[in-house]
Amino acid sequence: MLKRRKNISPKPPEPCALTECMQVIAGAWAPNVVWVLREGPRRFSELEEDIPPVSAKVLSTRLRELEQRGVVRRKVCDTKPPSVEYSLTTLGKELIPALDAIVEVGHKLKAKGYSV
Repeated sequence: MLKRRKNISPKPPEPCALTECMQVIAGAWAPNVVWVLREGPRRFSELEEDIPPVSAKVLSTRLRELEQRGVVRRKVCDTKPPSVEYSLTTLGKELIPALDAIVEVGHKLKAKGYSV
């Protein structure tokens, strides 16, 4: 029988900051929405084009969740017909460096031949 090793990693603060952060961008396509909005406001139809595999139902759900979490701002524009634009809040913009880092690691993994 192998001896059980003690975990020497520092304990995360309560509540766990990693878990909190990951819950903010949880859900299929949520990181993609943040990624696309990094360059500025987009309308729903534009987001559908920017993220082709996402269904309208999932995109609508994700935008609502991201708005509730304080990541995305929804603005009704005074146009004819009325339109809605989505943009990142300050919190949403703070997530961009984290997503950049994840993408960088993804490129390294791909270069080493890792695949899902």
